[in-house]
Amino acid sequence: MSISIGKLRGLHQLADGSGIMAMCAIDHRGALKRALNRENPEAVSYRDMVDFKLDLCRAVAPFASAILLDPVYGVGPAIAAGVLPGDKGLLVSVEKTGYAGEAHARITEILPGWSVKKIKKLGASAVKLLLYFRPDLGEVTLRQLELVSRLADECLEEDIPLLVEPVSYPVAGENGGQGEFWKKKPELVIETARRLTALPIDVLKTEFPADIKHEDDENKLKLYCQELNRESRLPWVLLSAGVDFDFFRRQVKIACAAGASGFLAGRALWQEGAGIKERKERMSFFETTAAPRLKDLSELARTYGTPWYAKLNVARGEFPPVADGWWLKY
Repeated sequence: MSISIGKLRGLHQLADGSGIMAMCAIDHRGALKRALNRENPEAVSYRDMVDFKLDLCRAVAPFASAILLDPVYGVGPAIAAGVLPGDKGLLVSVEKTGYAGEAHARITEILPGWSVKKIKKLGASAVKLLLYFRPDLGEVTLRQLELVSRLADECLEEDIPLLVEPVSYPVAGENGGQGEFWKKKPELVIETARRLTALPIDVLKTEFPADIKHEDDENKLKLYCQELNRESRLPWVLLSAGVDFDFFRRQVKIACAAGASGFLAGRALWQEGAGIKERKERMSFFETTAAPRLKDLSELARTYGTPWYAKLNVARGEFPPVADGWWLKY
């Protein structure tokens, strides 16, 4: 087999029966604190964070193929509370929130006291690494690639899939949407896919390769996504990056039609709920808005998307049989 038994099991758990990954991200930490209390994020308590995540997970899990949770506020409480159904895949983030280094030279760090080994130990389906990444920053780029390589080796040792989420950012002279950054976005995202999927990771969670607030040409957007699909050697899914739901829905349709195997959506599904203070009212929003949004995106991805195993040239998900006695060497 070209893929190990443990990784294969984990990837099956992340996807639905049609091979599409319709996943919900609930691993936010610093960003969620700021959303819950913009004036004083540090006033947000541990219990506030846990309650938000438990309620959201309870509402959306029935419509997800998998849920992404963090170790600080999410995965332990969700498992203990029984809000994560046993038939749903579980991704767990390994990175520390934020970054080290300068804003124009960001270094991702692993959460102290946390590891691939612990993620596998608790029964997760896969490890997720958020990686601040520019393919054009010399030494910083190499340091980030070395981190991915090290984690990939650890995941090979533990036989668990690794999903990498590269996030680009502006450097000096590229002040976000008002400067040159958005013009460079297609090149950055596509080259990032090429560089990262050459490493022994398993799924790429990528940004949309354009800023559709500035580039609205449907043909160009399709071409960017098709080029991304060609450069990615591995299955890829789309991240929502905090855009509004309507923007993300359009992105999902274009990306899936170009070869994406689904999405891992976060704030596009539920960000308005962070502004609702009363818990019952917020839960109602999760049930009546966030969950239907996830259901809608799932149906869209199943209609247009490519099963994850097709990217590995495996027809209908039927991998070669294992050899007699495989377990002796496992």
